[in-house]
Amino acid sequence: MSILKKPDLTDPILREKLAKGMGHNYYGEPAWPNDLLFIFPVVIAGTIACLVGLAVLDPAVVGEPANPFATPLEILPEWYLYPAFQILRVVPNKLLGIMLQSAIPVGLMLIPFLENVNKFQNPFRRPVATAVFLFGTAATLWLGIGATFPIDTSLTLGLF
Repeated sequence: MSILKKPDLTDPILREKLAKGMGHNYYGEPAWPNDLLFIFPVVIAGTIACLVGLAVLDPAVVGEPANPFATPLEILPEWYLYPAFQILRVVPNKLLGIMLQSAIPVGLMLIPFLENVNKFQNPFRRPVATAVFLFGTAATLWLGIGATFPIDTSLTLGLF
């Protein structure tokens, strides 16, 4: 069994809980049979129910046939690529735009190494990580919404 975070056995509160037989949440819980027999089937059934419900309530609509001789005015990528697309649109130097886009996966790869610096799991006891997360989420939402606007109002979202 893999242990993600080792318990601090010098902590008297933890030692007291372990002496009472309580505290398995501090060092992990076995996946067999708890998760594999009881939790996973519920999650799988819920996922299938959500997919079937969405397929029935909001079916995919077949659009107009493609015309290879008519280019649309504004070509947009899928919604999950809006922030990266917006970076390329607003940065005047395209090499700098590509470098900023490559910083996205590099930053995501660095997260596990930066997360292990602090032993606390409570977000209120990790203000720097919480602030970086909130700033990144706000910037991603701002860029994603701005990608749907024309280029002249995309950075300000038409607000300023």
